[in-house]
Amino acid sequence: MTQTQSTLLVIFIAYLLLNTVIGLWYSRKKNSEAGTDEKKFFIGGRGMNGLILAMTIMATYTSASSFLSGPGAAGMTYGYAQVWVAAVQVPVTFLVLGVLGNKLAIVSRRTGAVTVVGYLKARYKSDTLVITVSLLMVVFVIAQMIGQFSGGATLIASITGLEHVPALLIFGAVVVIYTAFGGFSAVAITDTIQGIIMCVGTFLFLFFVLQRGGGVSGIDAGLRASSIADTYANLNAVYSNGGLLSYWVLVGFATLGLPQTAVRAMGFKNTKSMHSAMWIGAVTCSFVIVGMHLAGCWAGGLGIALPEGTSSDGFIPYVIQQIMPTGVAGIFLAAPMAAVMSTADSLLILVAAAIVRDLYRTYVVREDKKKLESYHRNVKKMSTVCTIVLGALVILLTVNPPDIIFFINMFAFGGLECTFLWPLLGGLFWKKGTRQAAVAGSIGSVGLYIFFWALNRYAGFSIAGFNPVIWGLLGGGILYFAVGHATAKKGLDPDILDKCF
Repeated sequence: MTQTQSTLLVIFIAYLLLNTVIGLWYSRKKNSEAGTDEKKFFIGGRGMNGLILAMTIMATYTSASSFLSGPGAAGMTYGYAQVWVAAVQVPVTFLVLGVLGNKLAIVSRRTGAVTVVGYLKARYKSDTLVITVSLLMVVFVIAQMIGQFSGGATLIASITGLEHVPALLIFGAVVVIYTAFGGFSAVAITDTIQGIIMCVGTFLFLFFVLQRGGGVSGIDAGLRASSIADTYANLNAVYSNGGLLSYWVLVGFATLGLPQTAVRAMGFKNTKSMHSAMWIGAVTCSFVIVGMHLAGCWAGGLGIALPEGTSSDGFIPYVIQQIMPTGVAGIFLAAPMAAVMSTADSLLILVAAAIVRDLYRTYVVREDKKKLESYHRNVKKMSTVCTIVLGALVILLTVNPPDIIFFINMFAFGGLECTFLWPLLGGLFWKKGTRQAAVAGSIGSVGLYIFFWALNRYAGFSIAGFNPVIWGLLGGGILYFAVGHATAKKGLDPDILDKCF
């Protein structure tokens, strides 16, 4: 290991330890306040202010693909086209809180729900729906976590010279420890720190790329002479119209169906906090997502010779080490690490909640007094153990990682959106959304999504370049509203109407 790599490793370890210490300290402080262990661990006692709410949504949403794969693809292959399509992610925080915010927060408080699945249970009173969406969520979230753990390990390995497995163990151990022992509060405060680090890292990347390239004019000349010249200003050279629409749905409108961001809309302190988070989140998302992709694109015009076999996931770490002093590079590289960690910890606690709260509590404990007393007494311990076991499982599955983080992340993204979008969105705003409609909409969406994904992957078949998520959401939406309209004629549950509308 070279001196530079040793320095970067020390910076990384210091950053990881800082997150762990602050996360555990803050969670202990928050957990000393009133509230059940269940509410504290899974939703942080519903006490997030505007800054923490904005940062935790932004940090949860941005991931390895936001800091590594996406900007790397812009610099190596797609140029400005990748920057344009990434810009659709800018309003995510504003969209999630603006559409789901008040309504989901009010209903979850009325019903006592502390998870998105818990809300669906109260809204539809359907065991079939709860079991289905919980199991689908576990599968898709584990797939997404593999992408995040792989991204964290790739980042550590690429800048320190460590082998993949030791790098994976370092990353995985830190994320699992502070999530398992700190719960939602630890995740929220570390997300806030990581959100700030992401903003600092984006600024540093933009600054040093512009400095190395001689300003925008120098970079512009470099881009015209580079291998991505044919995509310089031609969006359709990279994406078909169907592909563009698909991407805008996948990382834009349909993010309303992501449970890891939707649950944040259940945990803020008051309406003032939500309104503050909307504009803070919109500004930070704009800067980080567009800034990183723009700087990645510009880096493609610097003329830096890449080692043979460099993938889009390794492009950004390599470029950073060429254009920044070692200490500054270490600070920047904490930013993509922050993006990966903040997504991984949110997904871990999401799956733990699904298993412990939505499945074990609902279908094993039920309303048995002795089991219920034991559950409330031991819920934090069970959740901690569950999180550790899940983390260990993901680490094992990531020993042989996927080649491109971006694709596995997008597959899991689409699967989660198809599972939750219509039951969640329709349930909040359409009284005729019945339990039958929710089951049909969720299963139908996922079934069509996987069917068209398999056709595309194994037979090379697609319709007008559309991503399978389009057909999944379209078919699921038709099923949801058609079945809802038909079954609502039999009458609506007055208890649901009273609590949810």
